[in-house]
Parts: sequence; structure tokens; C-alpha cells
Amino acid sequence: MAETLTNWAGNITYTAKELHRPHTPDALAALVAQSARVRVLGSGHSFNEIAEPGDQGVLVSLTALPPAVDVDSTARTVRVAGGVRYAELARRVHEHGFALHNMASLPHISVAGSVATGTHGSGVTNGSLASAVREVEILTADGSTVTIGRDEERFDGAVTSLGALGVVTALTLDLEPDFEVSQHVFTELPLAGLDFETVAATAYSVSLFTDWGRPGFRQVWLKRRTDQPLPDFPWAAPATEAMHPVPGMPAENCTQQFGVPGPWHERLPHFRAEFTPSSGAELQSEYLLPRPHALAALGALDAIREHIAPLLQICEVRTVAADRQWLSPAYGRDTVALHFTWVEDTAAVLPVVRRVEEALEPFDPRPHWGKVFTTPGEVLRGRYPRLDDFRALAESMDPAGKFTNTFVRDFVHPLS
Repeated sequence: MAETLTNWAGNITYTAKELHRPHTPDALAALVAQSARVRVLGSGHSFNEIAEPGDQGVLVSLTALPPAVDVDSTARTVRVAGGVRYAELARRVHEHGFALHNMASLPHISVAGSVATGTHGSGVTNGSLASAVREVEILTADGSTVTIGRDEERFDGAVTSLGALGVVTALTLDLEPDFEVSQHVFTELPLAGLDFETVAATAYSVSLFTDWGRPGFRQVWLKRRTDQPLPDFPWAAPATEAMHPVPGMPAENCTQQFGVPGPWHERLPHFRAEFTPSSGAELQSEYLLPRPHALAALGALDAIREHIAPLLQICEVRTVAADRQWLSPAYGRDTVALHFTWVEDTAAVLPVVRRVEEALEPFDPRPHWGKVFTTPGEVLRGRYPRLDDFRALAESMDPAGKFTNTFVRDFVHPLS
């Protein structure tokens, strides 16, 4: 019986009847070389058809390959295999006395898939996860491997690449000395009079949460490096009990709060690595826009909150420092990221997503590549100044379009 393949949320069913899980690099290379179309499924945490291989394509997982995590203490780098997830990478890096600069809210996502789609954590000085990449190893259409380093001009197109250049078999990331973080949660931060820049810079990583049921933020999570001063946060009251970002969900699944210091990888994510994520009963959207527009954008969302709130589980507001990746939603601008976790009802959610996009339109929003959005390709292409450079890179590395699919064609290769 054919396998039914879906993403984590179950809102996407792939046309492929089999998920190929090669056990050796040679087997992966042979599979790629003999296939007409190839797409890679990471941890399945994308909510759109970015991984859809099409009727004639094959869907590949790297999880059965050797999960290499090789720390170079002298160079302060780590080389990590494409199928490894952040939870395992972080644990291994910490064992060697090092740290990554940041992590996303969920540590269960794959490293290669995260950086390929522009995934990020939070912090006004923290770049996206891709900003830590020093070198990328890509298996190309003929089964050979090319390594692209930060000293090459094409590097800035090769990391956040939507899987359109080939199969990312390994990444080399920058490391820094190990550090500890303490997490402090506050409640009921008003929107009226909000000094967003000051609040966002209060700690190493800051997240604001609202359900848009009323103006303001239900929770604020401050993640402070213990080698930095204890933040003063006079605008909201400290939480008196452990919190989960989504009201009514169990807080024991979340990382330690109340200012208890702990290793960076046990505090920067919102959720514990040992916590098994839900079955995906949700949809997600996210829009990244220039940080100076943060207050105006929040005001625009507040004006339509009666449409947002009934279908929303939670909205998270974070910041991302500008980066140089051509297809990064944070390319060239310090960014505010507005993330929406919706209920699992595509038909009801999509019209509200369109309302959100209309409200944010004046602020030049770039949707997260792995989330639900309805922005037309011709509009989105205009928001990436280096798109032509990326298109040329993709055509030089994959002239036959083996790693292209409908999603990539719509947003990158409209004429192919």
C-alpha cells in the first residue's frame, strides 16, 4: 500500500508515494543523479508546498544518513550533516563548551531546512539562523558535491536557497564560547504608549505574545545572557506562575522561567528539547518587515483584531538583525517578525491571512518562506533586490531545474 506523505501539520499531502531515506552518501548521490526532479523534506515543519516534488519528482529525507556533528575547537566551528535537528546539534556543541548565537522557538526543526527558509530566533543584534553559516555543502544534479564558503560572492545566495540549488548535505556554522541564559516572563504589556525599540532591546532575546483579543500583549519573554545586566522591565508585571505562550497549554513543556540560569540551548528555545511537539493541529504565517515600522504595523493589526482573534491561537512578535542572504526575509534590513499560529482550518484561515497581508502591505512585508501566505509571486519577487542574482545562481548550478518545483517557479523562476 502506498505511503501517504504529509507535512507535520497535515495541511499538505505530497504527491510522492514514497519518502526515500538513503542510508549512505553514495546512495543519496545515485538517487539524485538518476531522478528527474528532487525535493528534500526536512523536519516537515513547513506549512506550504515548498517541499512538494510534483508528479514526476522524488521526495527525499536525510534522516537515515550518518548524523555527523563535528566540532572544531580551534576554528570555533561545527560541521553538521543536513539531516540533523537543532536539539541534537545544540547538545553536542554544548558538550564541547561552545554555543550557537541563537535558536528558534522550537528545537526539533532540522538545521538545513531552517536556514534554507530564513528561520530565526529573536534579538535586535541576532541575525537569522543562516547568519551563523560559514560554509555549505551541496549535492548537485549530477550527484557531485560542491562546497561554497563565505569568501565567495555566490555564498550569499547559497544558504537561504529554498532547496533550489541542490541537496544540502552539510553546513559549517560559527560557534562562540558557551554561555548561560535566564528567562523572565512578564504579563499584560500595553500597546498604547509602547516604546518598541526599548522593549525589544531589553534582553538578548525578547518575544511579545498576544491573542489580539484586546489591545496589548498577554506575555513578554525576556531571555538574558547571564554575562549581561539584569534587565529592568517596569512596563509590565512579573508572571506569578509558569507560562505557555498559548493560553491553556501546559507550561511544563516550556523552558525554565523565573530567572533560573541554565545553558543557552535550554533557554533560548521556548520549548524543551525532550518535549514532543504536538501532531501539528495548527497553521502558521509570519511576515518580516523593517523594524522602524513595528509600531505602525502593530497598530494596523490592532485595527483588524476582531477578524484575527477568532482564528488565532497566538501571535508572537520578535526582532531579527539584518543579514546578507539574498533570499532571506531579513535581507538588508533590521527586521520585526510578526508570527501567527492559527487554528487548523485552512478554509477559514486563508481569508484572514489575506486581511493581515492587506493591513501590512504599506510596510513592505516579506512572508516566511515556509509558512502560509497568499502574496502573489509578482509582488513578492519585487521585495527581494537580489532575486535576479539568485535566479542566475540557480540556473548556473541547476540548469535543467532538477531541484525546482511549482513553489520555486512561482516565486523565483516565473518564466521557467
